[in-house]
Amino acid sequence: MSAGTAHGMISPMQSGGYHMSDERNPQVQVGLVLTTLWLGAGLLYVAATMGWAGFLRLPLGDVGDFLDGAFAPLAFLWLVLGLFLQQRELAANNRAIQRQFEIMQRTAEHAEIQTRAIAANELHARQDTFIDVTKMVANQLEVIAGMLFLSSQGSVGDGVVSDEEIDAMFARLSSGESSVFSRRMILMRFNVDEARDAWPLFYGTPIRQQHCENYIRSFERLLRSAAACDPEGMIVDALHGNSQGRLYRVMCEMRDLPPSGR
Repeated sequence: MSAGTAHGMISPMQSGGYHMSDERNPQVQVGLVLTTLWLGAGLLYVAATMGWAGFLRLPLGDVGDFLDGAFAPLAFLWLVLGLFLQQRELAANNRAIQRQFEIMQRTAEHAEIQTRAIAANELHARQDTFIDVTKMVANQLEVIAGMLFLSSQGSVGDGVVSDEEIDAMFARLSSGESSVFSRRMILMRFNVDEARDAWPLFYGTPIRQQHCENYIRSFERLLRSAAACDPEGMIVDALHGNSQGRLYRVMCEMRDLPPSGR
């Protein structure tokens, strides 16, 4: 038997057996006293009325009738005492069963609390792991945004921004600034009034389209991973609200609204 069983479970004999012996003894003693008195009275009756010699000369039928009448009250007495003893023992067993039920109920509640705690710890561990993954994915997304910015604004594109400035922006990204290019792409989108006029910045060439598709695919995978470890949706909302999330919405907007004539 394990220690938990030894301390947590109480058998009917443990909970009621010793008490039943204390409760049973007085009743058994009363029965024994009454039986002794009754048998003594019977012996005195036989000795006083007919004597033992006369009793032994009685026919067997008369002796049987006499013993039947003599022991019938004793049988009834012990039947009543047995019923009382059985009733008390059943009550003690019921108390023991109720006690076991209460212990099992508390054990189940404790197990449920432990299960919730384990689930919470597992969720926190998954969230911590996800945060570490998010940092790597955010850096990947920012690199894609940098390549998109280079394709449209660098020397390979319109040449608006010099290679030295783009190199400086990548250096800032490497030093820990997490939204260098995404902020610039969002700013360029809202520097024009019509969304269609900003479409070439994102989808104007096959390479820009590929960068946007890679960005959207990576960000949506990040959202699915966040939803798996974020029951209340707080992490998902935070991802939608940061610079990478806003650029994701801009790319989706541009993708769904190509310019006229296409």
